[in-house]
Amino acid sequence: MTAPGESYSFPTWRQPDGQPVSCVEKIKVLNENLAEIQQMAQDAFEDAILMGCDEAQVRAVLHELVDSLDNPYRKEG
Repeated sequence: MTAPGESYSFPTWRQPDGQPVSCVEKIKVLNENLAEIQQMAQDAFEDAILMGCDEAQVRAVLHELVDSLDNPYRKEG
C-alpha cells in the first residue's frame, strides 16, 4: 500500500505459489474491485472525520473490517 496522501498504485497480483497472475481480464477485474473499495473507504473515512470521529479509531476500524473478511474458498484439512 502507500502512505497517506500518496496516489495508490495497484499491486502485482500473485497466486498462492507466488507466481504473478497473468490473465489480463483477471487483473483488470481485481484492479477495478480494489479501486472501488479504495473510493468507498475514502468516502467513509472522510464522512467519519467530518462527523467528528477520531482519525486513528476510524483507521483501526477499517483495518479490523479487512481483517474480519472470511475466505469461503479456504481448503480445510
